[in-house]
Amino acid sequence: MAAETGLAKEYVEKYAGYTTADTLYGNAASGRNRDGQSDMDKMWFAQKKVVTDLAEKEPCVIVGRCADYILRNTADCLTVFIHASDEKRAERIVTVYGQREESPIQRLHDKDQKRKEFYELYTGTQWGQADNYDLCLDSGRLGIEPCVDMIAALYQQRCKATAT
Repeated sequence: MAAETGLAKEYVEKYAGYTTADTLYGNAASGRNRDGQSDMDKMWFAQKKVVTDLAEKEPCVIVGRCADYILRNTADCLTVFIHASDEKRAERIVTVYGQREESPIQRLHDKDQKRKEFYELYTGTQWGQADNYDLCLDSGRLGIEPCVDMIAALYQQRCKATAT
């Protein structure tokens, strides 16, 4: 995405998929250049191109990046939304990424808000709404590995059904 947009890799890593302003209006109106695009717009179009190119090239798993929306008309695409309680998510980020000074739950809420705003700004649909996905799973209750196994099994079943 950095190569596609001409933006610094660090900037793309930090902001791709997230809003940069505190309000939806602020995100829609801020940082526009002469062609009317913001850096966020550039990242959206690059993200859309990367997701589309990957999906056309070969079977793949794309986490986030509005891929469910971008690939919504792709016949062999299986869209999945994985969620968990705040407590389970906080426990996981502390375990996987280590404790931070800020409350893990507050960090999750802040990131989720920015993801939600980005998703809704660029897709016009509600982030996390079950009917946007083929499958919704609670990894906090089911566990990560069982979720992976269910997704793989469902995808394989769909591939067999479309091959016949």
